[in-house]
Amino acid sequence: MDPYVRTYTVRWADCDMNGHMANTAYSNLATDVRIGYWGTKGFSLQTFAARRLGPVLLHEYLDYMREVRMGETVEVDFSVIGLSPDGARFKFLHEVWLPERNKAARIVIAGGWMDLELRKLRLPPDDLLRVLQEAPRSEPFEEMKPLRR
Repeated sequence: MDPYVRTYTVRWADCDMNGHMANTAYSNLATDVRIGYWGTKGFSLQTFAARRLGPVLLHEYLDYMREVRMGETVEVDFSVIGLSPDGARFKFLHEVWLPERNKAARIVIAGGWMDLELRKLRLPPDDLLRVLQEAPRSEPFEEMKPLRR
């Protein structure tokens, strides 16, 4: 399955003093893509809040390959590159593309699902687990350790 993709135009507010897209802008775009993907699958921010559940990031890695400047258009994609059998732990990949498929950045995040009442990791509900299992995947794919109880 192809990755989920959204297109953005880099704004002045996304840039640093050198005129490049700022590191925080990459993270913000990746977050927006993830939230957009979940929304298309019936998991809006309101749904997560009502279920007292939310994604929590444990690690975020960014590799920069090309400069991105204000006014340029980028595509940011989303795919799963790691998942535990119980769906409690995940690893997601976002790639940032300039026109003509020039890769500008690679963002890998690892995390899990937080119970917003208990403030600890938990298993996702069955319908969210199905969404994770059916999400676009990229290689290499890693089977992660399940949540220990």
